[in-house]
Amino acid sequence: MTSGGLLRLGAGQIDVWLTSLHGVSADLKLAYLQLLSEPERAKWKRFVAKDAQLQYLVSRALVRTTLSRYAEVPEYAWEFETNRYGRPHVSQPLAARAILFNLSNTTGLVACAIGKDCDIGIDVENIMRSLDIDALAPAVFASAELADVRQSPPGDRRERFYSYWTLKEAYIKGRGMGLSLPLDAFWFDLNGLSPRLNVTDRCPDIPERWRFHRYAPTPEHRMAIAVAAPRDTEPSVCLRWTVPSLAGDGQPGGLVPGLANEPGIA
Repeated sequence: MTSGGLLRLGAGQIDVWLTSLHGVSADLKLAYLQLLSEPERAKWKRFVAKDAQLQYLVSRALVRTTLSRYAEVPEYAWEFETNRYGRPHVSQPLAARAILFNLSNTTGLVACAIGKDCDIGIDVENIMRSLDIDALAPAVFASAELADVRQSPPGDRRERFYSYWTLKEAYIKGRGMGLSLPLDAFWFDLNGLSPRLNVTDRCPDIPERWRFHRYAPTPEHRMAIAVAAPRDTEPSVCLRWTVPSLAGDGQPGGLVPGLANEPGIA
């Protein structure tokens, strides 16, 4: 893809790219593997569970191919670093460091949010997973959130739980501080037109700078996006489904040649 075909990001614009993990072929897995750096490939090999291995592989392919939609950089050429809390960002090429991204993956789905000049966090969860929400909620929710989940009708309790969970995950990822933020030091109010953030002095922030969006991209998945855009800019979110595309089928960049049969690809 030439520079004339590159996508552009406006102020406050967030593009979210979604990829289903169902039916990823062995040939496509091998092609994705060729995009990975040596440290990424080593990490991929360390996954024991096939589902987790697939999530990691497709998420790395998705972020690389997605970034190459916005900059004339081959997919394999992107380099990444993490901050001290583990949040990744583009380190090379320097000219593309203004492009910000955040990744999330769960059983069956991978999501990548892309933006510029704003803080972004995204979380996706599979609500069909086997999970004891009554046991987990007290460990991850503030008192107001916990009370709301417990007071919800039994048939609505799981949905309410994942509403809070995805929002909290998206927010701490948007802050770039992960679990260094105490989960009971901030909470959400879901009673308005959009989720409203509340913070304590243990989680100093300006709640008004954040906007939160919730989606059900499939019947079994829930997703939340947290965006802190520049002042006087109202964020806009666009969702796009994709299969990460490689050079040779109309997309930017090129594959690293040389890999053949990699153990673990099936």
